[in-house]
Amino acid sequence: MIARLSGLLDSVSESACIVDVGGVGYLVYCSGRTLRGLPRPGEVVRLHVETHVREDHIHLYGFLAEAERGWFNLLQTVQGVGARVALGILSSLSPDELFRAIASADKTTLHRCDGVGPKLAARLVTELKDKVGGIALGPVAMAGGGAAETVAATEGTGAVADALSALVNLGYRRADAFGAVTAAARTLGSEANVQALIRAGLKELAQ
Repeated sequence: MIARLSGLLDSVSESACIVDVGGVGYLVYCSGRTLRGLPRPGEVVRLHVETHVREDHIHLYGFLAEAERGWFNLLQTVQGVGARVALGILSSLSPDELFRAIASADKTTLHRCDGVGPKLAARLVTELKDKVGGIALGPVAMAGGGAAETVAATEGTGAVADALSALVNLGYRRADAFGAVTAAARTLGSEANVQALIRAGLKELAQ
């Protein structure tokens, strides 16, 4: 199995790139996010690779970030998500944004991704909310607290959930409000009341 490729970028198309490794050109399918981050043709590129072997083909999927590869695999554990849909989701959302959407049950944001309908968006939230701590998730997760602590804010009880609801009612996107409230909760501690969390959350949103 190929796990990583390092070579010269030969060319880039709408959904893939060709990496020249010692004179052999490897066709690697990528998300739009990875394609936009590639260097110019002729320059050195290094990609984390996921290899899919089927009876009728061998496909390589490449990612500049290890976290994106982790999400690519995790997304495909959900029924109805194959490689194409997973790449479509990762083309629309960064690993950090995807974490926020899953953890805050923001089905609207997920529904905006190519290939994701309302039912699949709901399934993504239901099946992944307890799994998102298992991969490198970027600054939201790394800033403090595990997946269970973070997702607890979506369960509908407590000051954090009340503050989240208040910010959403003020017109903020659920994912943005979620990030602001959880950041405020980490700063203020577990004893912070709703009013303090709302004030701190508004400050976070204003930055």
